[in-house]
Amino acid sequence: MKLNLNTLILFVQDVDKLKRFYVDILHFEIVEEAKSAWLLLKAGNCNIGLHKIGEEYLDNSKGEFKFDNNVKMVFEVDEDINKVREHLLKKDVFMKEIKTFDNYTTLICDGEDPEGNVFQLQQKKN
Repeated sequence: MKLNLNTLILFVQDVDKLKRFYVDILHFEIVEEAKSAWLLLKAGNCNIGLHKIGEEYLDNSKGEFKFDNNVKMVFEVDEDINKVREHLLKKDVFMKEIKTFDNYTTLICDGEDPEGNVFQLQQKKN
């Protein structure tokens, strides 16, 4: 059996807020949309779905929603990772420092979307 990842679905509180992030800032293409409830985005070889989480799972008493999960999306960048990071910082995106490891073939930099979903930028070293 051979499986190919087609779509990664994130359950989110505010689809519209994340639409602005993933479409306006990261420039992903909209594949399909159900206003404020569902958004399917083309992200290279894989789609990302943003699915509104059910009200029964939300706790509005805790202030602004930040999701704590164990998933990290990794995006390869084909331009200078330093410039991409600086561009995102100017858009008020939370970004960590660029780093690498011994015998590692890429530069990496983690960031977070507005609801705390972690993503990583990755650029091959020259």
